[in-house]
Amino acid sequence: MPENSLKEDLKKVGIERDPSKRSASFIMIDNKPMVSFARGVEILSTKEALKKYDWLEEYSWKLIEKRENDFDGYFIRVPRGLKVEFPVEACLYLKRIKNQNVHNIIIVEENSELNLITGCTSEKLSGIHLGISEFYVKKNAKLTFTMIHNWKKKNEVLPRSAIRVEENGVFINNYILLSPVKYLKAYPTAYLDKNAKAVFSSIIVGFENSEIDLGSRVYLNGENSSAEIISRSISRGGKIIARGHLIGNAENVKGHLECKGMILGSGTIHAIPELEASNPNVDLSHEAAIGKIAEDEIFYLMTRGLSRDEAISLLIRGFMEIEIKGLPEILKREIDRAIELVEKALI
Repeated sequence: MPENSLKEDLKKVGIERDPSKRSASFIMIDNKPMVSFARGVEILSTKEALKKYDWLEEYSWKLIEKRENDFDGYFIRVPRGLKVEFPVEACLYLKRIKNQNVHNIIIVEENSELNLITGCTSEKLSGIHLGISEFYVKKNAKLTFTMIHNWKKKNEVLPRSAIRVEENGVFINNYILLSPVKYLKAYPTAYLDKNAKAVFSSIIVGFENSEIDLGSRVYLNGENSSAEIISRSISRGGKIIARGHLIGNAENVKGHLECKGMILGSGTIHAIPELEASNPNVDLSHEAAIGKIAEDEIFYLMTRGLSRDEAISLLIRGFMEIEIKGLPEILKREIDRAIELVEKALI
């Protein structure tokens, strides 16, 4: 594949490969990993890391059931007390092979902070991506994980993620699906200790012939832990299942689930919010709504001088915007750019 074409595909999923904008860069083409550069953080292929560190066996396949396939991926570790200034980026790129098997391990040590951008895309029109990710957020640490997907119409995508957040830790997960995909199923699950927090935000667009089953689940196992699950789904002929599950198992936990869907033309959206509690002193809530763009809102904007397409574009942008408190400005720009691409595709 020409280098210029590869660069364009990577830019669509927020991958810069620029040392002035990133702390580290990792790319895996098919099943071949490569680290371009790294500053401050430790980044290796998962296989290399497991050979280098015996102790890593304590983390590998501990949050997710082990698979028999041959897996590689990225290992990222942020040393204790380090707040990484620029984001770390990782790209998983499907080029020639039929199946891409990925196993990632991310460890953010105590009192440290990391912003990680993962972009997944494909040159190959068909193929299966199976991505396993295990996240460990230690005491008083923070991890912001932004995943941007830009697949082809016949790709099948099966990411599986699990997250352990220790006392006073914070995990923020942003997921954006930019393009048509044959089938995608993901259900990341977080386990929270005392005073820990998790936020899952997703923007999903289901184009014609796409089938998407996406959700998040949080176990609030520690006292005073909290969680938010916020999803925005747009169907443009695709089938979308939007899930969310909050499980309150400890004293004074708080959780909110917000699931909103919009149907443009045709397609289906099935919202499945779930709340579950095993302790009487919990505060869990949810709201779900599915609808369409109201003609009176379009008409109102057109009376203000906008064309119909401009009015629809503005309403779509407003629907897709999700305010995430504490998100670094550089990541806000990445998400805004991704939304703009989706917006253009929908008009």
